[in-house]
Amino acid sequence: MNTTPDILRILPEIILAITGVLIMLIEPVLPPTTNRKSMGWLAVVGVLAALAASLYQYQLPSGTAFFGFVETTPFSVFFHILICGILLASLLIGLDAMSATTSGLGEYFALACFGTVGMLLMTSSDELLLIFISLEISSISTYILAGFRRKSAKGPEAALKYFLLGSFATAFFLYGIALIFGATGTTTVYDIAAKLGSSPTPLLAVVGLGMIIVGLGFKVSAAPFQVWTPDVYEGAPSPVVALMSTAPKAAAFAVLLRILYGALPALHNHWIPIVWWLSVLSMTIGNLGALRQKNVKRLLAYSSIAHAGYILAAFVALSPDGIAAASFYVVSYAAMNVGIFAVVSHAGGFDDHLALIDDYRGLAYRSPLLGATMAFFLISLIGIPFTGGFFGKFYVFSAVLHSGFIWLAVIGFINSGIAAFYYLRVATAIYSKAPDSSPIASVPRASASLLFALFLTVVATLILGIVPGRILAMAKGGASAYPSLSSPAPEATAQTTH
Repeated sequence: MNTTPDILRILPEIILAITGVLIMLIEPVLPPTTNRKSMGWLAVVGVLAALAASLYQYQLPSGTAFFGFVETTPFSVFFHILICGILLASLLIGLDAMSATTSGLGEYFALACFGTVGMLLMTSSDELLLIFISLEISSISTYILAGFRRKSAKGPEAALKYFLLGSFATAFFLYGIALIFGATGTTTVYDIAAKLGSSPTPLLAVVGLGMIIVGLGFKVSAAPFQVWTPDVYEGAPSPVVALMSTAPKAAAFAVLLRILYGALPALHNHWIPIVWWLSVLSMTIGNLGALRQKNVKRLLAYSSIAHAGYILAAFVALSPDGIAAASFYVVSYAAMNVGIFAVVSHAGGFDDHLALIDDYRGLAYRSPLLGATMAFFLISLIGIPFTGGFFGKFYVFSAVLHSGFIWLAVIGFINSGIAAFYYLRVATAIYSKAPDSSPIASVPRASASLLFALFLTVVATLILGIVPGRILAMAKGGASAYPSLSSPAPEATAQTTH
């Protein structure tokens, strides 16, 4: 019998919601001369409390709350800890990048907290309508944050483009939920699995599956739903990109895993080929697109599309090892990406005055710490041993090969080789002599908040690359809730349209 109070199942969400409300109440009544960065430190305290609550939840027995709408399992808590960690590092980056006079500083930190509440609920929801509501909470906050640089023409453009395309994708997701409900009579994850597993597959369910994948494909910036990514990454402030390129994607991948493996395992013969092609397209389009970029943030945007493809490759493994590999890769990618955007944010400033790769020439000479740190994260993104990126790709490709998807692994290996070229191009620029006219004439001294954010991300990347056992064990513990699936002739199945 589940004797854990319901409120403990959503304790991190409650803490972050209260933190956001307190910031919104306190900030307007502060004297005009008061440093608004204090609101950022209040948000940091709230995130630390939410992170502690998530770690406490890991000790709780698995169970549900609020009539089965929310569950606390090793799977959901794994993503809770990850998302709270991402928010903590992103807030520290924001504290470094923004001045005390930046307009709407309190709103920035409050929106980050509110958006994270939606992300946390997404990872623990067992009900599709609650997942949709949580997705909207997360999305609305990130839409506003994307346009936070109001005085820059690219900021409002990024926010508007993100909002319009995001709303379109959300409509697909909601329509998919409606079709699944029409086919099964329920929107609860495990009830859907029971209904579809005991009867012939209705056409409505297959169409609904496709709609849901389209909606979530946008959220994880998988090709061909990635068109918003480069423009939004370029127009949004770097601290915001550090958050929105990792935390919402982690939540969306968790939802996709829960839906495909928890609600729709009976339809795996239908979603395997879809995910197979999404993975191939994302890896290929992302890496080929990055080769042509001269803007650092646009290059990292296309890189994120490629990494979404690597993560999706693990989905087709049809086993807990595939789920664990996808979860582990999300963690390693988050550490690397937040870390590299911390460097981009500090070197380029809130207004991103270092936009091009050539602008970073000589960074290692102007600031050896920032140059070495950025090069380290680039090496990890390539997948060099002793970094989190190496073991992330190793576990994904191992799961793919063990499941018999040989061609998918081969395509992944080829794309990893292509990616090394543009990552090394940036690393080479960092350690090249800067011309006299270089815009990187001086780099401001790193603040304590930035140093702490870099410390967290570097240590996380090293731990994931040197002693990954503990994190992998947590990922496998979360994956154990989902049974292995089977599919005959997987490579042939993956390349067949249904």
